[in-house]
Amino acid sequence: MADTISGFDPKDFDFLACAEIEHFWFAARRKLIVDLANKYAIGAKSFLEIGCGSGNVINAMAREREWDRIVGTEIHPSGLAHARPRLPASVELLQVDARRLPFSDTFDLIGAFDVLEHIADDQLVLSEIHRALALGGTFIATVPQHPSLWSVADEVAYHERRYERGELQAKLKAAGFRVVFSTSYTALLLPLMAVSRLRVRRNAGKSDARASVRQEFDISSMLNRILTMVLRAEVGLTARGMSWPIGGSRVVVAQKA
Repeated sequence: MADTISGFDPKDFDFLACAEIEHFWFAARRKLIVDLANKYAIGAKSFLEIGCGSGNVINAMAREREWDRIVGTEIHPSGLAHARPRLPASVELLQVDARRLPFSDTFDLIGAFDVLEHIADDQLVLSEIHRALALGGTFIATVPQHPSLWSVADEVAYHERRYERGELQAKLKAAGFRVVFSTSYTALLLPLMAVSRLRVRRNAGKSDARASVRQEFDISSMLNRILTMVLRAEVGLTARGMSWPIGGSRVVVAQKA
C-alpha cells in the first residue's frame, strides 16, 4: 500500500505540504483541534495522530504543550518525508496501517483528522483506535459530512464517503466509545462551499478534475485573511461549547469508557 493510491494519492503531498500552512480551511481546523484538545484532554501526556500526512496538525500539537510521548503515523512514507523536517525531534514518525495499530492501552489522546473518510472499513479503524487508547483516553476525529455535498473534489481526494448526520457518532458508540461532544464546523462558510461544489460539478469533464479542485486554493491573500477571521470566530464559539447544526465537516470528541 505504501506510496500507492490507497485512499489517497501520495503525489498530492507536494501540493498539500505548502497549501495547508496558511490556507484558511487548514488554519481554522488546526486551531479547532488544538482548542478541543485543551478543553477535553488538558491532562493528556501522550498523543498519537493517525494519518499525520505532512505534519500540519501534529506540528501544532507538539508545540502546544510538553508531551511524554507524541507519535505520528502514516501509511505513505512520502508523507512522513514531508513531515520530518517541519517537526520537533521529539515527535516519533511511524509507517503504520490504521487497520492494524501496534499499540494497546497506550495513549491518552488520539486524533484522526480527515482520515476516516479515506478508509473503506472505518469501523475496524475505530476499534483499533479504541484498543490503542488508555482507559479514559480521548479521541478527536474530523470528517467531511453531508452526502449531498459529494463532488469530484471527493473523488479526487479518494474519499469513500461523506458522513451522514449521526453516522460517525453511531460508529464510535459501536466501537465502545462514549461521545462527549459533536458539532458541525465550517458552518458559516457552508453556502460558499455549496457554490464551489456546484461549480466543480458543472465543470466536470470540461477540464482536468484535479486542477479544477485546486482552484479552491487559488485565492487572494486578502480573501484568505477574511475567511480565516470568519472561521476563527466560529472556532472560538465552538470551543466555548456551541454546537452548529450544519456545516461542511464534523468534529467529534469521544472517550474510551
